[in-house]
Amino acid sequence: MMLVRSFLPALLLASLAPAQDISNQVFRTGTKEVVAPAVVTDRHGQYLNGLQSHDFQLTDNGKPQNIKVYVTYIPISLVVAIQANATAEPVLPAVQKIGPLLQGLVTGDQGEVAILAFDHRIQTLQDFTTDTGKIEEALKKLRPGSKTSRLSDAVVEGVRMLKTRPDTRRRILLLVSEARDYGSEAKVRETLTELQFANVSVYSVNINHFANAMRTKAPDPRPDPIPATARHMPGGVAPTPDNAAQLYGNPGNSAEFVPLFSEIFRASKSIFVKNPVEVYTKFTGGDERAFISQRDLENAMSSIGDELHSQYLISYMPTNKEEGGFHEIVVTVDRPDVKVRTRPGYWVASQN
Repeated sequence: MMLVRSFLPALLLASLAPAQDISNQVFRTGTKEVVAPAVVTDRHGQYLNGLQSHDFQLTDNGKPQNIKVYVTYIPISLVVAIQANATAEPVLPAVQKIGPLLQGLVTGDQGEVAILAFDHRIQTLQDFTTDTGKIEEALKKLRPGSKTSRLSDAVVEGVRMLKTRPDTRRRILLLVSEARDYGSEAKVRETLTELQFANVSVYSVNINHFANAMRTKAPDPRPDPIPATARHMPGGVAPTPDNAAQLYGNPGNSAEFVPLFSEIFRASKSIFVKNPVEVYTKFTGGDERAFISQRDLENAMSSIGDELHSQYLISYMPTNKEEGGFHEIVVTVDRPDVKVRTRPGYWVASQN
């Protein structure tokens, strides 16, 4: 499963060629094929394996598409960008111990890892390597710095590093940081564009939630005041409770962020984004975790690894590629009581 770089100047679209064998994989570039990683879970939150192409339906701006589903392991290239400023000082000892988890749980046997640290600087502590010893040594170099936290600049640098990797590898950026940015030159719009061009999926382990997480119990989910039959559904998707739950029922569903993404790309000036980490993860189909203790951090890393190795990759050739603006992607599965998470869409620059 992999998102592959496209070199189209006008259309920011992903490209992929199917492969049966890792050693003989050949990927196309310059085509107009869109790819979207999809995570499917059952009512208990367990990953649902064994689905086939006919189990999935996908719409692009409300228009049903002919899709292919790939379930093939692709080696991972992972950049870990760690906030190493004064605020992060209490958690750095825990972060310094994640070396074995990165390769063993997240990237797999054929994975490679690079380590970045950021405060007012963006420092490459270790370039891509498969050597766990080098990864552990790089993590030991983490030191708290200034109060600045150039989060978006670190994301852009991580993307730059990932773009140097072969197209036969999947590109993942893992943020270990607060959710806010303090001092970046790069704006959210620019950063989202970089992520889309390079087809990088962003995951995060947030370090700014400890106090609230320790003191606050998550509230029970509130009942949905809008009945399923009253929900706006994409073309070709029946307004059933199951489909409504997949699209709207889970808090933080990426569909809720489509207006924000559209505004970010459409605005002539950068709009203020309170939580850029949430934007980067949702836009790329990734996810956020949080931790309080060392064990929580290990569990978060394990959880991300499980997800990366449980995704379905959906690809399609858009039948409406001439439409400019933000293209909303909606994926549903022909099974009861399941939830689907994927990237919410992609941006197509106007050709006028």
